[in-house]
Amino acid sequence: MLLSNKTTLITGASRGIGRAIALLFASEGSDVAFTYLHSEESALSLKTEIEALGVRCLAIKADAADYNAAQDVVKQVVQEWGKIDILINNAGVTRDALIIRMREEQWDEVMNTNLKSAFNYIQAVSAVMARQRKGSIISMSSIVGLNGNAGQANYAASKAGIVALTKSVAKELGSRNVRVNAIAPGCIETDMTSALSDQNKEAILQMIPMGRVGQPEEVAKVALFLASDMSSYISGQVLQVNGAMA
Repeated sequence: MLLSNKTTLITGASRGIGRAIALLFASEGSDVAFTYLHSEESALSLKTEIEALGVRCLAIKADAADYNAAQDVVKQVVQEWGKIDILINNAGVTRDALIIRMREEQWDEVMNTNLKSAFNYIQAVSAVMARQRKGSIISMSSIVGLNGNAGQANYAASKAGIVALTKSVAKELGSRNVRVNAIAPGCIETDMTSALSDQNKEAILQMIPMGRVGQPEEVAKVALFLASDMSSYISGQVLQVNGAMA
């Protein structure tokens, strides 16, 4: 198994891409700690599924945008398991609106949940991984963070920030053998995309040369590659998973 004896911390993993990553990593031998904010039922169900795969699991209710909560989560995982080998910054929200109508709270919520949360957890685990002299940090960006999108200035800015954060921290932590990368998914079948109208979904499909949306498991496999020794000399990179959409 690719992640035997590893420990992974994932933010926002009770559904969608985070859930797929948690299950795949557990199936590859990693203990998995994950945070959730709202759906305790989904979180406990995921915890049961992970433990059924023969690894340990911690399900921790915490707001990823809360700096002090991030520090506490990391301390809890280290106290329980003694280390953190892999961090996945996955927590994210959308609050779409054209810039002329966007409210300040829509901007702030998206930036705090999507970008500040990544800073919170990267800072919290960086000292741990530096002491270990090993680690892999993976953050979720987006095709929108690379190309922009009308009506999503807040989301695009937060995901573009992930790219710059990734490249900067990779340079800072590289000497400690800590690798830092990002994944930029295109249109993936999650709760976010299921909320789109049929007309919007059809318009998006017309822009994807492969003719279909991606699955959370396809993003999870890229995360597995970046977390494992298969990518031992890859850092500071952004891997796109978009069916040739961009």
